[in-house]
Amino acid sequence: MHPSPTKQRIMLADDHEVVRSGIGNALRDMPNLEIVAEVDNGASLKQQLAIFRPDGLLIDVAMPNFNPISDIREIRATHPDMRILVVSAHDDDVYVQGLLGAGVNGYHMKDQPLSDLRLAVERVMSGQRWVTGRLLDKLVMSSADGKPDFELTQRQKEILHQLREGSDNQTIARKSGLSVKTVENHLTRIYRQLGVQSRLEAANFVMNNPAVLNGLELPNKPAEQKVSPVQNTKAIDVSGSVLVVDDNHRYRKSLCDMLSSFLDQRYIFNGSSIAEAVELARHNRPQLALIDVVLGNENGIDCTKALMQLPHPPRIVLITAYPDQEFRRTGRNAGAAALLDKKDLSIDILRQIVADL
Repeated sequence: MHPSPTKQRIMLADDHEVVRSGIGNALRDMPNLEIVAEVDNGASLKQQLAIFRPDGLLIDVAMPNFNPISDIREIRATHPDMRILVVSAHDDDVYVQGLLGAGVNGYHMKDQPLSDLRLAVERVMSGQRWVTGRLLDKLVMSSADGKPDFELTQRQKEILHQLREGSDNQTIARKSGLSVKTVENHLTRIYRQLGVQSRLEAANFVMNNPAVLNGLELPNKPAEQKVSPVQNTKAIDVSGSVLVVDDNHRYRKSLCDMLSSFLDQRYIFNGSSIAEAVELARHNRPQLALIDVVLGNENGIDCTKALMQLPHPPRIVLITAYPDQEFRRTGRNAGAAALLDKKDLSIDILRQIVADL
């Protein structure tokens, strides 16, 4: 009988309890890993590292009492053999380069699918380096103007155009005469070339950079299919407004831009904190609120509870990159109608959520 392999011991460091829970649940089914401790601030981190001396550290460096660059350098000097994977919401390439230079072994974005997080942990703990795909693209930009050097094929432009129009993979496959798997492969390549990681960000990229579809030849559409965003809004018959709450400015803007593709912008409001959400909801009485589970030092569960205390609470849909069952349970108990995985959000899904009102 062969002895079972020794488990690698890792520590989680993040000041958001809901994020630590989501990451922990995602990693506990990995047979060769053991989570030995969790901390929520820099002072506790240094103390627990000295006690447990783990093989790996998963850390969000935006914690209280923690200086990202200098403290990472100190930790690296004190624990030279420990593997360090940063799991962050920040995607600034200068910030990433600084942390890589300070001694981390990998940098992973929080809005990536859980399967990618597990792969990142597996790679880093095996001695490899890891950088989230879209960040890697930014780090290796070769053109002088700072933009990715790429050229989309005609087929990729067609698929990207249909994605912007809100089509799901099955619809794109049917219209293009391709298999769903082929469409998925095309989308993976498109995401890498654009430096994005989701349907939402790809559609937003095209909205902000329409020149990416230059040269696209589309068949003429019947006149009745040429519907403006405002006309489309009226077709959905929205009588109230939509509130978007997310502390990540980039992702919040992406959601608002997606909503504005079929809703009048006058009916879209957005904020980054519980206080802002409550104030906006009190004055505008939205029918729908899309709330990220993580809101800076706050969380979407508490935001849901606060909104449900209003005389006219909106229907609340929580969104997260960590669609954990515990989030669903606590979200429902707080009053949320649903919890959605960020990677599944598309114009079609958002349109259906609004139409269901």
